[in-house]
Amino acid sequence: MAPGGSAFKEVIVSHLISSDYETGKAKSEAKSNITMTKSVVGLNRKNVISSKNGVHDLLVCPVCKNLMYPPIHQCPNGHTLCSNCKIEVHNICPTCHHDLRNIRCLALEKVAESLDLPCRYQTLGCHAIFPYYSKLKHEQNCGFRPYNCPYAGSECSVFGDIPTLVSHLKDDHNVDMHDGCTFSHRYIKEANPFEVENATWMLTLFNSFGRHFCLHFEAFQLDTAPVYMAFLRFMGNESEAKKFGYSLEVGANGRKLTWQGIPRSIRDHHRKVRDNQDGLIIQRKLALYFSGGDRKELKLRITGRIWKEG
Repeated sequence: MAPGGSAFKEVIVSHLISSDYETGKAKSEAKSNITMTKSVVGLNRKNVISSKNGVHDLLVCPVCKNLMYPPIHQCPNGHTLCSNCKIEVHNICPTCHHDLRNIRCLALEKVAESLDLPCRYQTLGCHAIFPYYSKLKHEQNCGFRPYNCPYAGSECSVFGDIPTLVSHLKDDHNVDMHDGCTFSHRYIKEANPFEVENATWMLTLFNSFGRHFCLHFEAFQLDTAPVYMAFLRFMGNESEAKKFGYSLEVGANGRKLTWQGIPRSIRDHHRKVRDNQDGLIIQRKLALYFSGGDRKELKLRITGRIWKEG
């Protein structure tokens, strides 16, 4: 739960409905034995490259341990480092403590042009080889690069592969996980339902068809109108997300709102999905009407279904 987000309480009244659509109930059985640091899960942050002749090692910055790209700087004694770290060390060589000045190591930059290197995410499944100066661009969009934690409500800095993040969500964020492709989930706001700006984000994890989906429920201001929004995100790449569809429904008193769409990949931040309005949007007055009673308490039941396209 986000700091200051006590205005909402998620009451778990989730009933998973048996369905012919349910084709798999694969669970993440592998508990991560990896010790989580502040910002790394399941991934070695240092890009140390093995080489028979050691030339590759010359291109590793001695400060940040990442590969260096032009401009590569050197001190008068020939010690090199990357342009980012040159600023971090205040233009003082970390090896000999001489003033770095503005000397480029053009010879090392030229050597780099002749190298072919594996993707840094090789251990995660990418076995492609790239020219040195094409490698960085590939890695920024590599389909095997780790995912950021999809938990909404706090800016969690953990990242890793999908099995690791599933364990992280359950163990560290106490996210509820349910099996099945149909669901009925209830949200209750016990405080003043008119204080939309103080509502918190919520997330539930579903295991459907052997894949994982995140159900989000958020409250925010759309222009000047307070609204609630529910949407689904897929724990995987965008190309895989397009293989699935989902629907959401909320209603009461003979009225209902429905939404149908394709889940967004967790590569897209939840704020981006919210800002795109890519989900079921419920105006506050209508949400209170759906809640019934004296409209002093928000009670919404969101039902939904996940299916596999084709």
